[in-house]
Amino acid sequence: MEQITQKLISGEIVIQELPWPIVGPGMVLVRNHYSLISAGTEGSTVKTARKSLIGKAKERPQQVKQVINTFKQQGPIQTYRAVMKKLDAYSPLGYSSAGQVIEVGAEIADIKVGDMVACAGAGYANHAEIVCIPGNLCVKLEDEADLKKASYNTLGAIALQGIRQADLRLGESCLVIGLGLLGQLTCLMLRASGIKTFGLDINENTVDTAKKHCCDDAWLSKLPSLSLNVENQTNGLGVDAVIITAGSSSLEPINCAGELVRKKGRVVVVGAVPTGFDRDPYWYKKELELRMSCSYGPGRYDSEYEEKGMDYPPAYVRWTEKRNMQAFQELVYSGKINLDYLTTHEFSLEDASKAYNMIVSHSEPFLGIVLKYDIQKPIKRQKIEIKNAAKEAKVNVAFVGAGSYAQQNLLPNIQLNKSDVSCVGIMSNSGTTSKRVAEKFGFQFCTSESSEIFDNKTINTVFVTTRHDSHAQYVRQAITAGKHVFVEKPLCLTIEDLDGIQQLYNDSKHNRQLMVGFNRRFAPLTVELKKHLDGGPISMLYRVNAGKIPKDHWIQDPKTGGGRIIGEVCHFIDLMTWFCNSVPKQVHAVAIPDPSGLNDTVCINLQFANGSIGTINYFANGSKEMPKEYIEVYSGGIVGTIHDFKMMELYSKGKPNRKKGFVQDKGQKDMVHAFLERIKEGGLPLIPVEEIFSVMRATFAVKESLSTRQAIVL
Repeated sequence: MEQITQKLISGEIVIQELPWPIVGPGMVLVRNHYSLISAGTEGSTVKTARKSLIGKAKERPQQVKQVINTFKQQGPIQTYRAVMKKLDAYSPLGYSSAGQVIEVGAEIADIKVGDMVACAGAGYANHAEIVCIPGNLCVKLEDEADLKKASYNTLGAIALQGIRQADLRLGESCLVIGLGLLGQLTCLMLRASGIKTFGLDINENTVDTAKKHCCDDAWLSKLPSLSLNVENQTNGLGVDAVIITAGSSSLEPINCAGELVRKKGRVVVVGAVPTGFDRDPYWYKKELELRMSCSYGPGRYDSEYEEKGMDYPPAYVRWTEKRNMQAFQELVYSGKINLDYLTTHEFSLEDASKAYNMIVSHSEPFLGIVLKYDIQKPIKRQKIEIKNAAKEAKVNVAFVGAGSYAQQNLLPNIQLNKSDVSCVGIMSNSGTTSKRVAEKFGFQFCTSESSEIFDNKTINTVFVTTRHDSHAQYVRQAITAGKHVFVEKPLCLTIEDLDGIQQLYNDSKHNRQLMVGFNRRFAPLTVELKKHLDGGPISMLYRVNAGKIPKDHWIQDPKTGGGRIIGEVCHFIDLMTWFCNSVPKQVHAVAIPDPSGLNDTVCINLQFANGSIGTINYFANGSKEMPKEYIEVYSGGIVGTIHDFKMMELYSKGKPNRKKGFVQDKGQKDMVHAFLERIKEGGLPLIPVEEIFSVMRATFAVKESLSTRQAIVL
């Protein structure tokens, strides 16, 4: 399929041939007929991308701060990789479209193949021939609906949510500041609902258009008699509400709203404007109410609603974002609002760059800009061949998943071990990601079909770096296909999956590597420290200043990420297992009571089969200014400490022996090298599978101990 993408480092608009999106549960696969370019949002994105690096930095000071923090914590190499991953990526554009359903995932009941639908969502309703949309961001249309008009779906819902926040009654009045596409849609719906509607803008053309099509009256914002005009139109009262749909860095819109709205009136901010209004003479004396409008409406930015399809009961949340979209589409279909005049330009997908050039240069007046797709063109799923030299080696690698961790910590280190290693195929949810990663790291093809990976006879090694909920599935596929498999931690999310993987691996007749990404046992400082341990029972302390992760982050989701204990604490249990050369036999954990149930601040005591003991203090309630990880190991009169994988101290006789690394090194490079070498040379799994399974069982036992408040014997 073809899709519009932009490289953030250069601002170049490129039409890419990409794999189809992967259809998961609760998702709908749609062939676009039309998509709408949001000139405001997308125009700003394109302008920023075309600026110099300094210009980009000025536009995004918060991201610059993040880069500085990454540099301090992880050093220049990791910082460079993280920055270039963002800048060199193919970024999708678009978030509003309409088309026909060609496939539905499990859990979708109200939409079927062949239905006409309108779609919404950044990262979903892209400018692409094929898009994959969550069920709650996709609304069914009448069979004979005009899909060009329906493609206004997202902006229509945004405008409607702003109107709902204004809470207007029949016969009241409203002023809309900013008469671009969003403002015009707002005015159309206000008038359709019986509201006396006025408009304000800095552009004479848009003011004239609004007067003709959607406003009772409209004025230029610099008009000297503006206040008098509003008074005349409202019998001296002022408008009941102001909706700001403009985008500006100036305080003029918010202060103008305060002047023109009536006493105890409402001001709703829909567009991107600052809200630091002047308290006097209007806001304080009029006791005005300021409201923010959140995008399409309730459900926006809630992963439970948007990604998992959970609805809000209509009796309690009458207008969700999906119901807002449905209401907008009904207004369009019934003819109660007429969008015909809004579409000033129509381009084919192939000419999309011309549309963006027009937006950036303002070479001619425009409002609605739609892209039309060739729906007569045959389409089919296929892998995308990359023009990289094909070769077969001892290690023929495929990646399932290609997110940040893979791009920053695994793939660059595979490149450093290119001897007898060939990168063959890559699969990812996002076609833009898989295509760019394939090009950058020398893969021969990218795909959205798992069969292209697991049925490929050339590929003998699969790296699984997807979100945690799919690890078990892909590990089982790799084992069944007789391939070596490296899976980012955790191995799986449930004890049932662990039992199944262990049984499958033990029954397998293939002599293959099963590896979990427990990189800390390969870190240079931990390797050095272990040389000084006497081999007897040891005692260990591992303090992790984990920091807070919001409850709505995917890693906290029990079904998707498994929570932080399953997702991260397994690392620290593994390192202790490696230090003491023994597996955990008893686990006891206590946590600070947490109303949210996250159990992110926890003390874990472990006993090992050889008598060693260890304590993991995993704390989420500390300061980010303190280094994350600190380790103490006690063994036969020796104490070794590791400070955030940057420095090791060894206490024995005399002065402490200190060893410092140039930068933080948690062992990813050495882990990847050792894994590839073990495949080339053959032999037993790099990490004994008994240790992998024992570490995961101990990790699940932490959760059980927290639940039962008992020590768990393994």
